[in-house]
Amino acid sequence: MHAIVAESSTSLAWQEVPDVAAQPGEVVIEVAAAGINRADLLQASGNYPPPPGASDILGLEVSGRIVELGEGISPWSVAQEVCALLSGGGYAERVAVPAGQVMPLPDGIGLHEAASLPEVACTVWSNLAMTAHLADGQMLLVHGGASGIGTHAIQVAKALGARVAVTASAAKLETCSVLGADVTIDYREEDFVERIRAETGGAGADVILDIMGAAYLDRNVDALAPDGRLVVIGFQGGVTAELNLGKLMAKRAGVISTALRSRPVDGPSGKSAITEAVVANVWPMLADGRVRPIIGAELPIEEAAQAHALLKSGEVPGKILLRVRN
Repeated sequence: MHAIVAESSTSLAWQEVPDVAAQPGEVVIEVAAAGINRADLLQASGNYPPPPGASDILGLEVSGRIVELGEGISPWSVAQEVCALLSGGGYAERVAVPAGQVMPLPDGIGLHEAASLPEVACTVWSNLAMTAHLADGQMLLVHGGASGIGTHAIQVAKALGARVAVTASAAKLETCSVLGADVTIDYREEDFVERIRAETGGAGADVILDIMGAAYLDRNVDALAPDGRLVVIGFQGGVTAELNLGKLMAKRAGVISTALRSRPVDGPSGKSAITEAVVANVWPMLADGRVRPIIGAELPIEEAAQAHALLKSGEVPGKILLRVRN
């Protein structure tokens, strides 16, 4: 089979690699499309090695058709169209996946566009619903509102009845508004702490979903409401910062940092439990149109390097896909 081999951060070659086979508890998917994530950019540059036992091929989500079943597999069947959350291996013609990380296509969603969903849906639902317990009427602040995570989080939060504020560049604020964001903040021109306080009568955000990490830590604490929850899922602004525990204690607030890729397959916080919750809760939102995939671009797998550059540029909203086969 063929797969993308990362020779450097800018040299991604489509070349022949050893084929994969289904081990007990796994299925093999013939890949139709793969989603791109910032983790792929980091791994390609040598800054994010895959977890132990995972494929060293890039790619954390795919859609396609099942072509092989390992021992003990149910209810999946050969030729079934699915999408899947991966620990690696998605930039390839075929990928072996634990069966618990495979999901049926949501009703009304095409095979290719389904590749845009596993990472964002599992990240957003596990953090907003399962970890932060975002509730009807609460205020959510999303940093990077026009990103793949951000565009999905806006829609899911609105479906849950929350108010949503986002930070983004000026050119992307309209995209966020169209998706349902109630408050849009140009992060280059406006202090998000002051704006959130103004929009909430001084209270602050009940939940903050943050991709920046260290650079935003202190201001995020300032922007939290009493009993608020800051959930950090990315470190684009660094990993080390000083935390004022006094400010945190005064608000009875919490700072949580989570990762999806390194979770185990099974167990109460494992990937299988998350995908099961996503299918039960998010797939109906997609089926009835409350949530829709936001895809900014789709490129042939042979143009993976160009697709990575496009994601790094931040020029397109939503997800970027790699087309492996029609």
